Amino acid sequence: MSHPLWLIVPAAGQGKRMGADKPKQYLPLGEKPILAHTLSRLHRAFPAAHLVLCLDSDDRWFNPEWVPFTHWQRVTGGAERMDSVLNALHAINAQEDDMVMVHDVARPCVTSSDLLTLYHAAQQHPSGALLAMPVADTMKRANAEQLSAATESRDRLWHALTPQSFRYALLRRALEHAVTGQCVVTDEASAVEALGHAPRLISGRRDNLKVTHPDDLALAAAIMASQVAQASDSAQSSESAQFSESKRSC
Repeated sequence: MSHPLWLIVPAAGQGKRMGADKPKQYLPLGEKPILAHTLSRLHRAFPAAHLVLCLDSDDRWFNPEWVPFTHWQRVTGGAERMDSVLNALHAINAQEDDMVMVHDVARPCVTSSDLLTLYHAAQQHPSGALLAMPVADTMKRANAEQLSAATESRDRLWHALTPQSFRYALLRRALEHAVTGQCVVTDEASAVEALGHAPRLISGRRDNLKVTHPDDLALAAAIMASQVAQASDSAQSSESAQFSESKRSC
């Protein structure tokens, strides 16, 4: 990596929509909690990065053994996602041009290929970049009674995903601007856009699921099992091709 990479993972939320007895990042997904899977995916792609984990000050579920990174630190999360990320930016000793990548703790299915593609794209675009998906479904706008009042064009509409990656100075300035203007932003890209910048949209995989509702746990488990199977099939295909090539050369 030509610039140091800082990975910020906001994990101070309570995940109340899950209706569980603990924050959703600590719910089990197989043998490990969601948080552990997410950190493992990030570490697989960026083992030398510096992790900044934003946790609630009263968090009693976190276990440091789940963190695979050599370089990492814990910071106190804020009332909103933007507050947690800004706390992290204030806590690190980063240079203006250092790369910062922010990822939802509840997205444990992100792949190394998407992470690396995003990182290289953000390096090349001055306004940063984010993983996203073109909208595929018909979009409806509801009225106050939750009736379908209009059909919206889906042309050039994208679902924003994470990670989202920007230069340190730009992201810090964008979030500080949002705080000063008392504007709550739901992702980092919207804060950067408010400064007049246009981050690049990087088409990501559709299996980059965000665990939000109870049914999502089973879906995430199925996605991860499928990803493991696909990786195994690809490895076997590669080995077979190498074996066939060696036979021909004999």
